[in-house]
Amino acid sequence: MLRHVEAGQRHRTDAISIVRFDVRSFPISYSAEETRFISRASTPSLMSEQEAHDGGAERLAFGPFQLDVRARVLLKHGEPRVIGARAFDILCALVQNDGKLVTKSALLARVWQDVSVDEGTLRFHVSALRKALGEAGPHGEYVKTLAGQGYCFVAPVTRLRGKVEIRPADRQAIVPSSAPARFLAPIGRDELVISIDEELSAKRFITLVGPGGIGKTTVASAVAERLSPRLGGAICFADLGSLQDPELAAAAVSVAVGLAVQSEDPTADLIAFLRDQSLLLVLDCCEPVIEGAAALAERLFWEAPSVLILATSREALRAEGENVVSIPPLETPPDRSDASVDEVLAFPAARLFAERAAASGWRVKLRRPEAAIVAEICRKLDGIPLAIELAAGLVNAYGLEGTADLLSDRLAVLHQGRRTALPRHQTLAATIDWSYQLLSPGERAVMRRLAIFAGPFSLEAVREVVWIEDGDVLEALVARVVAKSLLTVDGGSRRATYRVLDTTRAYGRLKLAEAGELDEAARRHAEYYSNVLCRFDFERDRAPALLAALGGHLDNVRAALDWAFSKVGNLQLGVRLAAATAPLYLELSLLTECRRWCERAIANLDEQTGRGPAEIALQGALGLAVMFSDSNSEVARIALERGLALAQELGDRPSQLRLLGRLHLFHYRTGAFRVALGFAQRSMSVAEQMADPMAIAAAHSLLGISHHLMEEPKTAYHHLGAALAMQPASQTINTLHFGVDYRNRAGICMARTLWVLGYPERARTLARRTVEEAEDLGNPLTLCIALIWAVSVSLWIGDWAEAEADIERLVAHARSRSIIPYPAAGIGVKGYLAIMRGDARAGVLLVRSALVSLRESRYELLTTALNSALAEGLLALGERDQALDTIQTAWEAVERNGDRFNVPELLRIKGDILASGPAPRAQEAQACYLQAQQEAIRSSALSFELRSGISLARLWLAQGRGPQAAEMLAAVCARFEEGFDTPDFLAAQRLIAQG
Repeated sequence: MLRHVEAGQRHRTDAISIVRFDVRSFPISYSAEETRFISRASTPSLMSEQEAHDGGAERLAFGPFQLDVRARVLLKHGEPRVIGARAFDILCALVQNDGKLVTKSALLARVWQDVSVDEGTLRFHVSALRKALGEAGPHGEYVKTLAGQGYCFVAPVTRLRGKVEIRPADRQAIVPSSAPARFLAPIGRDELVISIDEELSAKRFITLVGPGGIGKTTVASAVAERLSPRLGGAICFADLGSLQDPELAAAAVSVAVGLAVQSEDPTADLIAFLRDQSLLLVLDCCEPVIEGAAALAERLFWEAPSVLILATSREALRAEGENVVSIPPLETPPDRSDASVDEVLAFPAARLFAERAAASGWRVKLRRPEAAIVAEICRKLDGIPLAIELAAGLVNAYGLEGTADLLSDRLAVLHQGRRTALPRHQTLAATIDWSYQLLSPGERAVMRRLAIFAGPFSLEAVREVVWIEDGDVLEALVARVVAKSLLTVDGGSRRATYRVLDTTRAYGRLKLAEAGELDEAARRHAEYYSNVLCRFDFERDRAPALLAALGGHLDNVRAALDWAFSKVGNLQLGVRLAAATAPLYLELSLLTECRRWCERAIANLDEQTGRGPAEIALQGALGLAVMFSDSNSEVARIALERGLALAQELGDRPSQLRLLGRLHLFHYRTGAFRVALGFAQRSMSVAEQMADPMAIAAAHSLLGISHHLMEEPKTAYHHLGAALAMQPASQTINTLHFGVDYRNRAGICMARTLWVLGYPERARTLARRTVEEAEDLGNPLTLCIALIWAVSVSLWIGDWAEAEADIERLVAHARSRSIIPYPAAGIGVKGYLAIMRGDARAGVLLVRSALVSLRESRYELLTTALNSALAEGLLALGERDQALDTIQTAWEAVERNGDRFNVPELLRIKGDILASGPAPRAQEAQACYLQAQQEAIRSSALSFELRSGISLARLWLAQGRGPQAAEMLAAVCARFEEGFDTPDFLAAQRLIAQG
């Protein structure tokens, strides 16, 4: 009698390697081309363990900073600094090189390893590093550029002993500080800033009100800086000034905090995301969307109790919980002819004027007469900071007395406005009008035409959108407008970007309309951004700098779309722009907004724009947006099928592949597995015609998933292995543009396949690594998919603690972002876990609740697995008839839809039900177990074969057939190479011992 088989005594020849997909070690045929890709992908490219250990051990100090390489922590004065991962790696490379030159190629090799990026990307991250270090501050330069060679770290570096200490009160910021650069120093605002800080900490919701140019944003920035250490850097600025639709306020704030909006209600998503966060949220320039800003702020005040809200607006929001603080003008010197220079400069308005005049190039030393003129100018300008700055910018050109004379000429306009309208509306408008009248005709034309831009823009955009009269030089005119403070410039990035202040923009648009140029400027503006987005390849251009630049276009794109679909707009241009913009909305996860513009554009298709590339893009984006933000509805399916039909008519293979992938996703989510397989097969045909490795990898992923779900693990392994090898982890595909990340989905599906084939340890390793990769991708949907499939692996191998942790994380993550249907899916697998742990009553309730919710969303992917768990739970409760009915319902769905993955388990559980109770039906139960074994053997599903064998062995032992049971189980166990401590294997060993 065979009593026991030692673990590992017998070995299988069909071994599978996960870290390196070795095609020689598994009896599956690969083409020569696939083998070449697999071999290339399996070559290690990371730094050695010794190198990582040596570098990770260092703790270094320079200036006010401390750097812990191993812990990946950068502190300034003991407080954590927010810094990107690439910038941190660059800093480590430079600091560890002891002031020596580090070439560009060396940095690229160390920081990006096998990823191919250009030098522009390197410069982008070096710039981010310099900003994090604050090189313009009092500690001087840290990173020096050696032209044409590379970079070196020039500050003295000290190596430390012991750990770098972080102050206990400090916390890592949950969002990066995104405060805008201050245009004015907060001169004369110290007491006000302290007062607002104290009141905000006590009351949580403050709105700073005052006229345009009074310095609301400057004060808000100063308050944020003061609060930052106490909040661990958790400061987020949301600029609402470029919005026109109040309903977009929540979406704009979501983007600012880094939240991917996945539902029809971005406000609910945002509140769920921020409910348990401690941070300061600055809602800047609320007046264009004041109703939306007020509603959002009020809900955040009541429903996110740890969020501090600081709003700026020209008028109060009038929201519940709001505390209004009026920002006063800067204090001006009194009208005293005998005041000394020091007495005049003691007033903040005069100090601001003197500072900005010197910054504009005026180098005259103030004496008593000049100080008196400065005092006069400040009084005439009512102490309004922006008006003072504008006037100070003219001193170098017109002199102090000349500037005062010009002010006298315009004074009537300034005060007339205050008599006829609210001061906060007219005072700055008068100041801008006065400045506008001082411009040359060419400068005026440029200023008003620049007002068409709604957000940051480049010099290239200026050249395409702004037209000038003969004899003028555009670049020179722009430079003069910048010098006169009517246009701000940010030169911190590789290329300078410009922005028109919101108040100046409003004034400029009035002048643009008066000149009869508004429609021409709007048309040029919309055409430019349409062309920019059409040129960008969202599938392949993944450089961070490029994507960041595109995200900066969003305000301008919204403005262009608003105009194009207005009564005076251009519908054809609007359709083209919406089609070009759809991938950007998908990239930013602005799904509700994407759906809105796609539906509007589709409704306005005509003979020229319909049935072409624009409609293909619009229908594809609409289907994807509806699927992810609403449900797997017919609206999504019809849109995707319409787009696919058009792509086939035009012979557009890349679009065909995209749409086939999205339809595959739609149908397997709705449980139509055979239909989904058909789309996967069609995708491979299209990919092979394209002869594109990335396209072929995507098609392999679709085929692998379908074959996995249809109980064909060997075929699934072949396709999934090819997908992973042909697209290594160093490459990324635009996640939402394709639907989900193909490589990550292939990885988690491969983990499940490995368990089925009898490799539980390798399955667990790959599942954990795939979840980590999903986290690194930063896409909420991809992480949800990775977690829900990783949970199944943990449940199968009996790691209930890990399964529970992943379930809780999945539910919290999906709920906070309203990602349908993953909260319900998480509740379902939580019930499955409860049943496995012996709490059948609670588990049954959870599974039943989840099944109802999932059906409402037409999400059937987990239905069979959850029905199997429900049947086991009902059996544990003694509800044998209900358990059989549940299995029969699941079996009918399998026969109808082709979901054969769970067939061995359905048969096994049915056998368990038949073998139970006071009147067991042993013969029928045995037939189910034997059929389950045959299904598992047919598909090489060794783990399912073991499970059905365990149930069959228990039945035979009860019938006195112990030796036969032990021999059967021992033969199955002998084919395992790993997983000897899993619950299934240990249970089998105990039964063998009993035989």
